[in-house]
Amino acid sequence: MTDDLGLFTDTSSDDAGSGGGDDAPSRRRGGKRRRLTTIAFVVAGLLIIGGGGWYAMSLFGGLGGYEDYEGSGEQDVVVKVEQGDLLAKIGSRLNQQGVVASVKAFTRAADKNSKASAVQAGYYVLKTKMSGEAAVARLVDPKSRVGSFEVRGGQQLDDTTDNAGKIYEGIFTKISKASCATLNGKDTCVPADQLKATAEQTDPSALGVPSWAVPNVARAEPRRRLEGLIVPGTYDVRPGSDAEELLREVLRSSALRLQAAGMPDNTADTGFSPYEILVMASLIEREAITKDFGKISRVIYNRLAVNHKLEFDSTVNYLLYKQHITTDGNARSDPSPYNTYVSKGLPPTPISAPSKQAIEAAVKPEAGKWFYFVACEKDGTSCFSETYPEQQENERRARANGVY
Repeated sequence: MTDDLGLFTDTSSDDAGSGGGDDAPSRRRGGKRRRLTTIAFVVAGLLIIGGGGWYAMSLFGGLGGYEDYEGSGEQDVVVKVEQGDLLAKIGSRLNQQGVVASVKAFTRAADKNSKASAVQAGYYVLKTKMSGEAAVARLVDPKSRVGSFEVRGGQQLDDTTDNAGKIYEGIFTKISKASCATLNGKDTCVPADQLKATAEQTDPSALGVPSWAVPNVARAEPRRRLEGLIVPGTYDVRPGSDAEELLREVLRSSALRLQAAGMPDNTADTGFSPYEILVMASLIEREAITKDFGKISRVIYNRLAVNHKLEFDSTVNYLLYKQHITTDGNARSDPSPYNTYVSKGLPPTPISAPSKQAIEAAVKPEAGKWFYFVACEKDGTSCFSETYPEQQENERRARANGVY
């Protein structure tokens, strides 16, 4: 009889099946050798599986030994929590960086702290040789998180101001502030001017600029070459990194977000290059609120189709680092290629950080014959028209509503 694995067989069945011939003993011996070989392979496999299981369990705290440091630690160290990390994975990384003595020391302490399971992805300042309890307490303390900043739609690389003189932080300033931490008594801040210089002087590909954008970026004015390539979202950078490392981490994260928004594949049927779509999306972002994005996009398409100047105040204000809604005659006379009251076509680069919604609008504009628009309501809503007399009426409505 045979067991489920076929390891143990009743030898009488071999004798019965041999027919009593002269070679029956040989067959029986061969059967025994095969059974012994099978057993050997199975045992070896079990040892391998068991060894792998022991390793995995040790890694995630199941069978590994329990060791723990005492106290709140010694030297500052920056630790990264990745998106989707389980507590055992975090503990393993802390153990590898010398923060905790063992994975179990961390996971056991984490099991006792309800906040531990809600730790977000990002960078945290902890210390080497911390007790598991101290490491968990430090990790769940919001003050321990460093390197995080947010980019919003329509923001520029550089700081801007409004009519009242209020300063709005640009993306370079945000990255600079996020780079700041005090590690073992040393300040890690990278000044915004250093980030700007690095952006101007470093090869775009080395910084993580998407390949489809590199040719245009390489031709752009150095101080504006990265405009529009850092899209809205929350970013994490490691304090202690130099300017190039900081920009590379941000640009590579942004490139993934652009890819998630469909770039560059979704631009194939638009008649424009991926970079031109990015430029267009940045104009849409600065010219309107989200609900009007599709119509603004159509105005751009309609004007470009007949080689008419775009005449957007946002492109003029981009050069002035201003947040105004309108511009005056002097500003509109500037011969810069960014001045769409003078120059036809799209500006050489984006003028702001375009959101996913703005990119979608640039790819798929709403159907319509609109050629003009103006912000006519205080909530930012625009009024659209096909003829200039209709536009003039909408402008009167905007003034009556106190929009400008």
